[in-house]
Amino acid sequence: MSCLRAARPRKFLLASGVLSSFAAFDISAVCAQQAGSREPLPPIEISPPTDQKRKRAKPSARDERGARRVAANRAASPATAPKPTGDTTQTPLNTNAIAGSASRLGLAVREVPATVEVISAETIREQGYRTVSDVAQGAVGVTSGDNPAEPSAFSMRGFTNSQINILYNGIKIGPQNMTSRIMDTANLEAVEFLKGPASLLSGEGASGGAINFVTKQPHTGTIRNEAYFSYDSLNSFRSYYGSGGSTNVQGLDYRFDISRSSLNGFADDTNTRTLDISGQLNYRISDNLKVWGAIEYREDRGKPYWGVPLVPVAFSGSHATTGIVSGSYVSNYNGTNLGPVTIDDRTFNTNYNVLDNRNVAKEVWLRGGFELKLAPGLTLRSQAYGYGAEREWFNNEVAAFNANVNLVDRERFYVAHSQKLAGNFTDLTWDTDIAGMDNRLVTTVAASGLDFVRPGAANFPHDQVTLVDPSRGYYGLLTTQQQAARIDNESLSFEDRLKVTRTFALVGGLRMEHIGLDRNSTDVNGMVKAGFPFSKSWTPVTGRIGYTWEAVPGLTFFSQYATGADVSANNIFLLGPRQPLDLTTSQTYETGVKHLFWNRRAEWTFSAFDIERKNVYAAAGGMQLNIAGRQESKGVELAAAVRITEALRLWGNIAYVDARYADYNFAGGSFSGNAPPNVPRVVANAGAAYRFFTPWPVELGVVGRHVGDRYNTDANTVTMNAYTIADLYAFVDIPKSVFNAVDQTRLTFRVRNVTDKRYAIWGDPFYPDQVLLGAPRTYEVSAAFKW
Repeated sequence: MSCLRAARPRKFLLASGVLSSFAAFDISAVCAQQAGSREPLPPIEISPPTDQKRKRAKPSARDERGARRVAANRAASPATAPKPTGDTTQTPLNTNAIAGSASRLGLAVREVPATVEVISAETIREQGYRTVSDVAQGAVGVTSGDNPAEPSAFSMRGFTNSQINILYNGIKIGPQNMTSRIMDTANLEAVEFLKGPASLLSGEGASGGAINFVTKQPHTGTIRNEAYFSYDSLNSFRSYYGSGGSTNVQGLDYRFDISRSSLNGFADDTNTRTLDISGQLNYRISDNLKVWGAIEYREDRGKPYWGVPLVPVAFSGSHATTGIVSGSYVSNYNGTNLGPVTIDDRTFNTNYNVLDNRNVAKEVWLRGGFELKLAPGLTLRSQAYGYGAEREWFNNEVAAFNANVNLVDRERFYVAHSQKLAGNFTDLTWDTDIAGMDNRLVTTVAASGLDFVRPGAANFPHDQVTLVDPSRGYYGLLTTQQQAARIDNESLSFEDRLKVTRTFALVGGLRMEHIGLDRNSTDVNGMVKAGFPFSKSWTPVTGRIGYTWEAVPGLTFFSQYATGADVSANNIFLLGPRQPLDLTTSQTYETGVKHLFWNRRAEWTFSAFDIERKNVYAAAGGMQLNIAGRQESKGVELAAAVRITEALRLWGNIAYVDARYADYNFAGGSFSGNAPPNVPRVVANAGAAYRFFTPWPVELGVVGRHVGDRYNTDANTVTMNAYTIADLYAFVDIPKSVFNAVDQTRLTFRVRNVTDKRYAIWGDPFYPDQVLLGAPRTYEVSAAFKW
């Protein structure tokens, strides 16, 4: 299929026409900029070792070019990039950052013709984000819920689950709703969000966008250490130690991080324990050659929370709540009519899981590669990687109220994964001149092979328990069957940036991909099931074309047209022989503006988008699928941040999305015009912080979040009501004179959900009889050290 077919007229095509009224321009600055010489693309360079300390100074043009030059290194090879030598001060919205998941061209976020958000380790620390789900909820227009069936589930621009690619240091390991796990943020350097179809960079499965988790990297210079400890009112704790810098071996830098956490849930007998150990070595053999290697081990063990059942208002009586859910419901599981539903306040902390439940995963990463400067303007990079994972779910997953007997129906489910992945990325970056215009071309060849074995339950023990104080019991008899998948992937992609003028650039790319799938499935007796084994292959072609125009220094307009593809009827690990085997296609038109001004103290971004996804299948409950035809998603996003004074900072963002199904017809009805599950129309965040410059500096902050109404199924009969919550924090920086051995010490006190709001945070459309509640008010203290 062609990805770059002619675009039909849209309501918005050129950002310069739609958004020019957003800012007043200084005509003298424009003239001065046009009079200047054309700025070339920064060359790819490998910096030699240095121990020089950099002074904070007002950024100059040379500083900016230096930052971009090193930024290009990081984008070219995120795991091997040296620290920038120019100005890299984080701007209010971090648009100086390089997002390797958004482009391989080494462009800063403000130079990419797409909406990209990079949340840095500094922001993660200041905002108290403990897991990647916390990080997502601070991003523009993103919602998340730690659903144990799909840990770290995300919703973005009207799309959820396997329609969003999850990347680890730029590498995709499989469908998000199968492979993602609850992840602590301690070992992360950044989390990158690329909005809209992103198949050019990450391949199949990126109709809604991509989220990339970047681990901490080695730096060149003095060794720096850091440690962190926290404890909260649910008896949760987190601990972390990290170290990195240059060794006594010339050109050899290292990074080592280890984190451990035990996060207790608010529901009875629920918790998650995590362990993450990561390390990396970078070795600069010469100014032209760098080699590197990295290893990471992650483990999580949990006793998960699966939510609470929807209950008839008539049954709960005085225990019925308002403001959490609303609507009427006929049980998808047992078919009884519940009428108007509520969440019973006696179930806020109730755990309906069996006593011997478990949710476990162990993961290992091995990565290594090199970066070689072949000639001026020509750089070769290559990365080989291996990944292995063992995952297991052993739980009661269904909790459905039965109105005939006023009891809760429960059903067990078991599944395990054994996954092995190996692959390689090789890039060739060529800086050249075309008719006097600077051009950078990156050609990427990638290949990977994945083996996936999935033992799963062949029987599903069922029982009934009381709504209040249920007798949780045990799992019972387990018999298993097995599925397997082999996925081979090869791709060739090109990405190019042509600087037509000093201020105007064309950016585009094309990806040609081959995906080969071999599937098998056996029953409890080891006999091959009907229709298996089978094979299928796809050859999607996806891409992006866009422009950026820096109208005046700091003010950049952009537009793009991009395409994506993903499996229509299921995630690729579980695709059956009788399910539709065609890929979906998606396309987006987007336009926007990014503005950094007031001496880099203020910044705002705006984007408007229109996404269409065709050949869609959607969850119908009980692991069933319906033909949804098309999904359309249109919306706008606005983010802003400003440091008004050295003491006062303000920030906020808001997103509006209108996501709807079309041509969603089935026997007995139609869901055309309905919204997809877990997609709010409005998501907003806002915060303020004030710093008191006392001998022991103190900062006070407040952060608020609003999430609009959402539905838990395509039927749109039950609404998870809108909610607004707020967190408060205060920290004090203790001078080095108090602890001579420690350069920086910070003590923090944080109150989460200060109003103790009860709300529904997520709903699983495969388990529509229950919803997951958000955490109540909690208190946390923490201490962070750097030396």
